[in-house]
Amino acid sequence: MTPSLLAQGTELLIYGMGTVVVFLALLVVAIRAMSYIVQNFFPEPPAPLTSATVPAPVSAEPASAADSVLMAAAVAAVHAHRARSSNNTP
Repeated sequence: MTPSLLAQGTELLIYGMGTVVVFLALLVVAIRAMSYIVQNFFPEPPAPLTSATVPAPVSAEPASAADSVLMAAAVAAVHAHRARSSNNTP
């Protein structure tokens, strides 16, 4: 007997999806095994503390005159926006 086209398609679907599921399961197992091997047999040495890894302290003062001008403009814009929006509320 010749199987129908629908039966052949279903069989191909099952074999194809089964192959993909098995491959992905093997891939997950292989990745976890490699992760276990690397973490246990090749541990990462602790990084020494140097001046390059410690961030410099940030000053609260503006760095230049241009920064202070920008800060003043931002403060004025926020003040004007708050004044305008408080006048529009009922």
